Amino acid sequence: MQAASAPVAGDRFDLNLHLGALLDIRVHSLKVGVETSFGPADAIAADVAVLDGEHKGDTYNDTLIFPSVLVGQLKSSAGSADPVVVGRLAKGEAKPGKSAPWILETPTQADLDVAVKYEAHAAKQ
Repeated sequence: MQAASAPVAGDRFDLNLHLGALLDIRVHSLKVGVETSFGPADAIAADVAVLDGEHKGDTYNDTLIFPSVLVGQLKSSAGSADPVVVGRLAKGEAKPGKSAPWILETPTQADLDVAVKYEAHAAKQ
């Protein structure tokens, strides 16, 4: 019998560090009711690759994404035939008394071209 392995925590993806960056997000699943210091919250489990900007080439495996608007944008890709979402990380419009939400902006054709090249390269690895 093989020895059991210890649980492994996923990489921590810092949204503030990647504001404005083009991201390739491979959605694994929607995690419902994840316990946080603020109470239970839904999250997206995903692998994230940074495709441009200061941190181009950084990858985050098995990371959890919590902001509710991002979860809403990504959850339909969980378990789908094409689980990859490409977009530029941005801040949306803040409602009165609220913080601006984290969002993924719709990619341009140039952004999609970069993502296609990345996906082709990643598939060879």
